[in-house]
Amino acid sequence: MQNEEGQKIVERFFEAIYALKEQKVIRGKQTFTRKYKINNRNFWLLEQDKSRDILQLAWLSYLITDYEVSAEWLLTGKGEMFVKPEK
Repeated sequence: MQNEEGQKIVERFFEAIYALKEQKVIRGKQTFTRKYKINNRNFWLLEQDKSRDILQLAWLSYLITDYEVSAEWLLTGKGEMFVKPEK
């Protein structure tokens, strides 16, 4: 079972997924799970019960490296959700 901080990270993970879908960067959750070969059932179970201890660190890295989600925001909740490109 996730501790409170772990659950907050899971909540931010899904918040980022929803934002990417809303911005039409991804078509939906299934697009994300297929691209990275994530078990749909585990993804759905975690979305329904964020206290489950099934979040894989690789899932976070996909958001950080491929979608420019801020690692600091994802892990701590500080700062902006997305990394702003440098000028």
